[in-house]
Formats: sequence, structure tokens, C-alpha cells
Amino acid sequence: MDKKISIVVHSGGFHADDIFAVATLMLALGEDSEFSVTRTRDENIINRGDCVVDVGGVYNETANRFDHHQIGGAGVRENGIPYASFGLVWKKFGEELCGNVEIANKIDQKLIQPIDAIDNGVNIIEPIFEGIYPYNVYDFFDVLIPTWKEEGADIDKIFLEAVSCAKIILKREIKKRKDGEEARHIVIEEYNKSKDKRLIVFDRFYPSGETLMEFTEPLFKIYPRQEGTWALEGIKTDHHSFNRRKFLPEIWAGKKDEELENITGISGAVFCHVGRFIAVAKTKEAILKLAAVALNN
Repeated sequence: MDKKISIVVHSGGFHADDIFAVATLMLALGEDSEFSVTRTRDENIINRGDCVVDVGGVYNETANRFDHHQIGGAGVRENGIPYASFGLVWKKFGEELCGNVEIANKIDQKLIQPIDAIDNGVNIIEPIFEGIYPYNVYDFFDVLIPTWKEEGADIDKIFLEAVSCAKIILKREIKKRKDGEEARHIVIEEYNKSKDKRLIVFDRFYPSGETLMEFTEPLFKIYPRQEGTWALEGIKTDHHSFNRRKFLPEIWAGKKDEELENITGISGAVFCHVGRFIAVAKTKEAILKLAAVALNN
């Protein structure tokens, strides 16, 4: 019988950094592999570990040592964000897990760098409203740590439950990015085929917003919704806001059903969001008519 792969991580409290580092190792080494996870600060146990994360004072990816607490740290990205243990593990195994360096880099930017930054005490967010910050994945895992009134809680068991959750998140991020890359080629093909590149029409839903933002012409996209209706949606100006390159007509805002039909003169109009970034119609024919009005309004 094959020897269990021993993963060693520090004991005591935990954070998203060490949780995700262990989860990444488990995925990279193979879910069919046998693992033992030991939470300790005993140097003898640490030295015998097959993989050591967030403890031990050594960064050596060849030897599977992934700590960043030593003097001088364990390196800094080009943008200035230092590596924490999650980032170090991902740097070695991310591309292998994703099968694509571009996907690995996108996940690093979205998930790993914010966690590494927080773990290293680097602020990446300036609040617009004083004292109000997004509730992020770091907060989610932090709340699992037993409180001062839960002295009998099995923190090692809770840690492993958190690792299982992190594995789900990682697998879904990889899956969504892989499927997104496949959709990207379809979206570009539809863009190239479109005669009026202000309006890109899809015959099924694809994650297309990010790709369409790369081109200057698209203002709206059309796609079928799961309920059997059709949507007309404005293209965002950037990834992190609701701003659109062109909003739907102001007179449509918040209108629905017969009232929207009367305003637009288009039978089958269903509703327009009060934010004027999306409208819905019963048929493709109706949504194309709404798009024609919106483009020329």
C-alpha cells in the first residue's frame, strides 16, 4: 500500500491562506492520493513532512516547502503584492491544475492575490463609505475559527472541513474559467460574423461580457433566457461597475408588460430594469425590435 502523503501546516488559528494552500496541494497531488494533514509547530514533525505550508521558515518549491514568514519573505509579484503560502503553492501547481497558464494567472489575480495581500498585511481596497468593506472569502473562513467561548471545539476538524470547502471553490473557479475560455472563442466568432457590431446576437447564453469589452464597437448583446424569454443587455464599461457603454432609453426605465408595449410600440415587450441596463421580451423578433430602438435612441 502506498505511503500517505504527509502535509504539515501550523497549529492554532487558521486563515484563508493556509486553508487554500492545503486544498491546492490536495488537488495537485491527486484526489485519489492518501493524505495525512498534521497541524503542529513541532520542528521534528515539520522536518519529516512531505509538504509543509505556512510554517517552518523555509520556501523551497523543489522540496515542497511553502512558508513566507521568514526574514525577507518569499518573494514579491511584479505588482508589489508579496507571496503568502497560497500564492507559493499556486505558483508551482496552478498551471498544472488549470492546464493553461492564462487561466492560472486569471485565478491568481481574482482569488489568490487578494488572499496573499491580506495575509501579508497589504491593503488593496480603499472604502468609499467609511468603515464599510466587502465581505470576502478571508472573512468567511475567519468566522469559522472557534470563539473564546468555544474552548472545547475541535479546531483541527474545523480546519479540514474548511479545506474541503476551499477545494470546492477551487474546482469551481477552474471549471468556470475553462468553460469561459471555450465560450470566448464562440463569442469572438459571433462578433466577427456580426454585420452591425454595435449589437451582438447569440442563440444561446454564453459568458460574453468580459470578451465583448475587449472590442470598442459593441453596445448591446442579445441572448435567450432560461425562462424562454429574450434579453437585451448593455455592455459594461468595466468589470467592476454597473456602468454601460449605452443605457436603454430613459422612458423605458421600470416599465413592464402592457405599459412597456405602449411606450415602445413593440408587442411582446416584457420589462425594462429601472437601471436601464437590461430589457426582456417574449420573442427574439420582439427583442430585436427593442434593440433597434435602443441603438438609435
